[in-house]
Amino acid sequence: MVTLYKAKTKARVNKAILTLDIDSTDYEVNGLSRYQQKIAFVSGALSGEKVQVQVTADKAGYLKARTLRVLTAAPERQTPFCPHFSQCGGCQLQYLSTEQQQLLKQQGVDQLIRHQTGLGALPWQPMLSGPALHYRRKARLGVWYDKKTRLLSVGFRAEGSKNISAINQCSMLRPELAAAWQLLPPLIKALPEPGAVTHLELFSAGTQPYVVVRHVKPLSPAQQQGFSQAWPDAYFLGDDGSGSLQAWQADTPVPAYTLTEQDLQLQFQPGDFIQVNEAVNQQLVSQALAWLDVDANDVILDLYAGIGNFSLALARHAKAVQGIEGVAKMVQQAATNAQLNGLTNASFAQADLHLPWPDAPWRQQHYTKVLLDPARAGAQGAIEQVAALKAAQILYVSCNAATFARDAKVLLANGYQLQKLAGVDMFPHTSHLELMALFSKAVKK
Repeated sequence: MVTLYKAKTKARVNKAILTLDIDSTDYEVNGLSRYQQKIAFVSGALSGEKVQVQVTADKAGYLKARTLRVLTAAPERQTPFCPHFSQCGGCQLQYLSTEQQQLLKQQGVDQLIRHQTGLGALPWQPMLSGPALHYRRKARLGVWYDKKTRLLSVGFRAEGSKNISAINQCSMLRPELAAAWQLLPPLIKALPEPGAVTHLELFSAGTQPYVVVRHVKPLSPAQQQGFSQAWPDAYFLGDDGSGSLQAWQADTPVPAYTLTEQDLQLQFQPGDFIQVNEAVNQQLVSQALAWLDVDANDVILDLYAGIGNFSLALARHAKAVQGIEGVAKMVQQAATNAQLNGLTNASFAQADLHLPWPDAPWRQQHYTKVLLDPARAGAQGAIEQVAALKAAQILYVSCNAATFARDAKVLLANGYQLQKLAGVDMFPHTSHLELMALFSKAVKK
């Protein structure tokens, strides 16, 4: 009988409490360390610190952990300004100044992109940023009612948990939305069945607050009226799970926001994607126009066009703009916005850009320039088709540095050069850094 040697499987350390020395940080400003030949990604830790952590995931080649206690603090660490910091799952980087947040995020993204693409020094441009507080014009609040204790929790999810962290203020929300914390929880708790309300969605159009009340059981007209009377400055809409929203006030206007520098007004429906940071979104649009240097001869393809956030601004200067969007109702909204702004040179069509593109009229057009603004998954499946268009310039707006680096490799392999790159601090105090990148087709000599 032959006995084969079998290496012992190392014991898993999930939920274990460890003490780690942090060597550096990654592109999401997680601390990096090592434990038993595994790399450890530690939220809430900075380079040079010694921290006590709890392991939250033990995988084959790495650990994930969260900081419980800072034993030796880095000089740049500061006290978080929000009283809910330790419970709420948002605003993870409050222990750094805004300037340090931006610095570390860009340094991490720079290392990631260079590692993935093989590029040398990257052509960084000044970072786009806006106010660090009171910038969010849209937020989704969880609502949980415990029947046994009769306690109501309204707030955001706790870090790494599905539990709702009850809060009574948020320094990130626009001022016109701040009344939600004082006015809405008592209204919900006063309902015969408080558990009927599951979510609240707040958003502002200009400075006008709106509230979408998601409920799983009917609310009577009198109960609906109670909400609007308690907060007369806000417009309320109800969602009973049927998929359609019902305005609770007869005079509810269609929400809209303005791109002041382009003299554009864009209507949107609750549920449509809009950037939550209005000031930074304006900068994004204006810089896109400047980097693409749009003129009257340009025919531009705008992919993942949404409700026309970039398309309409481009159409102000270009010969023609074709927007492509995957969600049918946003395609219609974009077309409506073009009409409302008197733009006849912007058209829109629906397509799933991650699949082989259809043999549609918009495919037959030659485009001088392309803009794409995909979701966090990036443009996998689409980026090869974008490269095949052989447009002179491609402007890529990304909300995920990892998928951007993957897609950038495709463009570089197809003869494009990275001309400009800028960080976009759309979400201050979080680990997210958006990007704007300009690729130009290399000219053959």
